[in-house]
Amino acid sequence: MTPIGIVRTSVTEGRDDNWGKVISEIVLSPELAAGLKGLEQFSHVLVIFLMHQSTFFPTSDLVRRPRGREDMPEMGIFAQRAKHRPNPIGITAVELISVSDNIVKVRGLDAIDGSPVLDLKPYFPEFDRVDNVRVPEWAGRLMKDYF
Repeated sequence: MTPIGIVRTSVTEGRDDNWGKVISEIVLSPELAAGLKGLEQFSHVLVIFLMHQSTFFPTSDLVRRPRGREDMPEMGIFAQRAKHRPNPIGITAVELISVSDNIVKVRGLDAIDGSPVLDLKPYFPEFDRVDNVRVPEWAGRLMKDYF
């Protein structure tokens, strides 16, 4: 797999909260710029990226408390959205601010500066939204200040 671009943002280290106002630029390889044609017509985009500074240690990361918080239950990594995963792939639906040449400006991307971008997909509610979902109570507490 070859990254299509890189994230440029003021956030240089991973954090657990307050991603909602973060403005990022996704700088695509110039030869892929034509592939952005029409993306500006969408309000949101899915960004698939590599969490390039994440690590995964099965002894500490396979089963853990989300964000290491004592008020959270112990959960397996596949029941969490933690950054320390066997394959550190991130996916986030973000607000699309603008598209200019090979630069896509977005709000709410929880990726740090230098993160390789693997793909961009327009957000289609018919594909990407699920109604009537069930999540455990602790998930609501965990996400309180994330975005």
